[in-house]
Amino acid sequence: MEKIICYGLKTPIIQPGDDIVQIIIDTIETNKLQINDGDVIVIAETPLAISQNRIIKLESVKPSDEAEKLAKKYYMEPNFVELILNEADKILGGVNGVLLTEKNGFIHANAGVDKSNAPPGFVVLLPKNLQETADNIRKKLQGHFKKKLAIIIADSRTQPLKKGVIGGALAVSGMEPIEDCRNKEDLYGYKLKYTYRAIADDLSSLAQLLFGETNQQIPVAIIQGAKITLTEKSKENMLIPKDQCLFMSILEKEKSGPKLP
Repeated sequence: MEKIICYGLKTPIIQPGDDIVQIIIDTIETNKLQINDGDVIVIAETPLAISQNRIIKLESVKPSDEAEKLAKKYYMEPNFVELILNEADKILGGVNGVLLTEKNGFIHANAGVDKSNAPPGFVVLLPKNLQETADNIRKKLQGHFKKKLAIIIADSRTQPLKKGVIGGALAVSGMEPIEDCRNKEDLYGYKLKYTYRAIADDLSSLAQLLFGETNQQIPVAIIQGAKITLTEKSKENMLIPKDQCLFMSILEKEKSGPKLP
């Protein structure tokens, strides 16, 4: 029987300027956890961003005319919308209270600008230099524990037409984030044509069960026993071109195509 174990690390509340790597090390050692080659350490993006001082006081932000217009249309705070405009690569649309945006090739609600688990009156932006940050964290943790590790920086995200959030990987270091299953046979010998497995996203969702979304105070999870491929540089990119994305390609065509009566 195969087994995967996931430990949630309860830490002190992360503060701006904290050394999150040292906090992870201290928490692991305090709890006397054994770290092994192939362990995956998943870190929630909000406390990581707070440690990088990626927090902004909302009242310090002056909204632009565009922010005022979008805020009125989608019933949002204008200064909050201004931060989203500053962070987003593209605004795709919105519903009451939320803007759908593109940032760093991913689809995000509100470009990752988040009020939850932020100090009162502040919002948290996404961590800076995501890939570089993941690589640096892995290098430091591997140096301390003398083990080959993988790091995932994870966030919660929504899915089309489904209620609730799941975990998703923003950056991955030390492992292949995607498994290419094309040309592999299923139970009946049929060769798969299109299937990729989003391994890093699957592991992020596992960690998300422990992170929670409210006051759990668990910003880090250690996953042991997962079948991953360790690597210094991944071959597969987590991103997919828009014209190959089931959702985005159809939405783009709907926008530009003729309107049906």
